[in-house]
Amino acid sequence: MVGEDFLQDPQIRGWLDGVEPAWTLLTFESLRALRREPSAAQTAIRIANDLSVGEIAALPVARNTLILLRQAIERSGLPLTATANLSRAVVAEMRKLIEWPNYDQADAFRFNKVINEPDFLPLHVVRQLAQAATLVRAQRGKLVATPLGKSMLSEQGSLLAILFHLAFWHMDLGYFGRGLLGSWPQADVGVVLWSLSICANDWQTTEKLTRLCTIPEPAMFSETWDRTPYAMEAKILRPLLWFGLLEHRSEKIPSGRFGEHHFYRKAELFERLLAFDVQVGLSEGARH
Repeated sequence: MVGEDFLQDPQIRGWLDGVEPAWTLLTFESLRALRREPSAAQTAIRIANDLSVGEIAALPVARNTLILLRQAIERSGLPLTATANLSRAVVAEMRKLIEWPNYDQADAFRFNKVINEPDFLPLHVVRQLAQAATLVRAQRGKLVATPLGKSMLSEQGSLLAILFHLAFWHMDLGYFGRGLLGSWPQADVGVVLWSLSICANDWQTTEKLTRLCTIPEPAMFSETWDRTPYAMEAKILRPLLWFGLLEHRSEKIPSGRFGEHHFYRKAELFERLLAFDVQVGLSEGARH
């Protein structure tokens, strides 16, 4: 077991409210290993790079990245604005092609007279990921596919692994949480992913998963309201939904006119894409 003294802090105990975090099952060495970025030498987390074409086609991030690549190739580049975003004309066309989980375009754009790339979140996410992965690049005012990007159209098996590794270990997902709580909990994403692997077999609320799967930090307790579920959902749960690793459902809060409870559980792809090599101090099992 790890973290027993750490968990005696009164603030942390109050925040946990009787929940025992999954990561307390880990040995100290395994906890340390999960906090390192996966690599050929760091194998506590392994990301599969042999997905089938059919599997890729069912996953929002991968499927829409391929759409962006095909459009860039077929049109010999996609026009960019002076701020290096895709032009409004391209955005309008991509809105017809891109589908995204739990994203209602009519609702998202009801107050927008013009739609720029950053306004259309799915396209903005996919373009940023593809460019960071060097699948596309800016060239003479256009977004063009690179040789690596072109190769992905025929060698798709590793596409999700590349994008997933880049998103969770190299990009700042705080953008999606408006900077809420800094780098938490993405800084410990390996621990969070392993914890989800044993805790998210059944539907769990965002609040419960936050307590089961994250390592608390003092900054969490600097405000009068609990911001942690919002940061967890924005930086971890929703991105995992976009990658096809989680499923989502919501329920209206009975006591109020507005607001919903959000529930997540592992999708079948979770265990297909991610494998863990860790040691636990107790028998491994689902936490409740």
